[in-house]
Amino acid sequence: MKKHNTLKVVIITLLLFALLTWILPCATYQTEYTELGRYQVGLFDILSYQSTVLGYFGYVALFVLVVGGFYGVLYKTEAYRRVLDSLCKKFKGKEAICLVVIMALFAFLTSFAGLQLALLMLFPFVISLVIMMGYNKLAATAVTAGSVAVGLMGTTFAYSTTQVLQQYLSVELTDLIWAKIVLLVLGVVLLALFVLKFGKKASTKKDDNKEEFIPEEVKIAKGKEKDKKHKVKVWPLVLILDLILIVTILGFIPWNNAFGITLFDDVTTAITEFELFGFPIFGKILGAVSAFGYWSLLELITLMLLAIIIIKFVYKIKWNDVFDSFGKGVRRALVPALIVILIYTCLVLTTYDPYQLVIYKFILGLTKGFNIFTTGLVVVISSIFNGDPLYAFYSVLPYFVSVVTDTNNYQLIAVIFQAIYGIVTLVAPTSIPLMLTLAYTNTSYKDWFKYIWKLLVALLVLAFIVFTVLLLII
Repeated sequence: MKKHNTLKVVIITLLLFALLTWILPCATYQTEYTELGRYQVGLFDILSYQSTVLGYFGYVALFVLVVGGFYGVLYKTEAYRRVLDSLCKKFKGKEAICLVVIMALFAFLTSFAGLQLALLMLFPFVISLVIMMGYNKLAATAVTAGSVAVGLMGTTFAYSTTQVLQQYLSVELTDLIWAKIVLLVLGVVLLALFVLKFGKKASTKKDDNKEEFIPEEVKIAKGKEKDKKHKVKVWPLVLILDLILIVTILGFIPWNNAFGITLFDDVTTAITEFELFGFPIFGKILGAVSAFGYWSLLELITLMLLAIIIIKFVYKIKWNDVFDSFGKGVRRALVPALIVILIYTCLVLTTYDPYQLVIYKFILGLTKGFNIFTTGLVVVISSIFNGDPLYAFYSVLPYFVSVVTDTNNYQLIAVIFQAIYGIVTLVAPTSIPLMLTLAYTNTSYKDWFKYIWKLLVALLVLAFIVFTVLLLII
């Protein structure tokens, strides 16, 4: 398998996006559609975008590096390997149940709380587990990145993902909620059936050796395992990992924006404003802490760093070993972090040089008024150009609502936008969960596409059946 295939695919995508600036004119929509002419992007222009990329999205790359460092420290503990071995033993003969539970959980958390990027911190663990259960790297990618895509397709209460739709289409999170749940549940069912049917059959002859599917760090951990007389306590690590997941879920659920629950806002305010002898002691110590419901990847970075400190003392790891292991993990995450930067460079390029609107105007002009197929095609293109759902929706919605003025279809349009975006992230070269997973598993993008295209078609057929039913009944 060729090295850094994913990185090459992202670079080619970036260069293709730049090439389109030489072909298509830029256009904007404020109160009317306006063409601005061509603004050709050169190589040094791409480099000049990095200040914007790092300023707005650098924290995502930092998150990826910290995830790498976090796992570097985990690999230093024998408990990590024992947890994986214990789970494999517990689910021996019941691997399908384990995979279905993971896929359903990841899809639900993405749909309900918008954890599509936050879940990346669990991807290395789940990928190792899936591989050790006898499935191949393609199946591991489908279980992780695939479940996130399905969760995005059936987004329910993830305010961070849908706020632009609410703004421009004047819809509520609960509008057509039953249709979103149908997309989510049936999407998980299709994904599960696909993985269980093709998970062990899609490998090439070169990949038949199971050891090639086990990440190097896991093999190292196994090789350094001490004799059986020395038992390492596993429960502290399990407890730490469980607490990280629970706190993350609580932090990302949009308590106030989606459900009107202000409890966590009030508690956070009370803690940060508490004064001791007229000095807000906790507010100063905690700094600009966000209440549960408003968390971002920055809070997760802090959470993982605190977890590393706790792991150091629980498993009596020397500070030098902590720093060395963290550094090794960060070095392994450098290429994934670079991929994140390049994907966001694609986003900045298409935002600063907005030739997308020319394409959307042409497609929407093929039909009069609202049409589910032209709308779906527009969302497919915007989802490829923009590796973030907010930008994918914002790039087209201002013009879209000026063309499709019948507000009776806006609830359906919101469902189309979020469902198609989720499906496209299953194969888009600008999909961060997908491309990072391919990079981590050293899986060829071409092999992935050959493997997943049947599921892609099935999800699209499911989505358009739901769209058609909605169009007939609303």
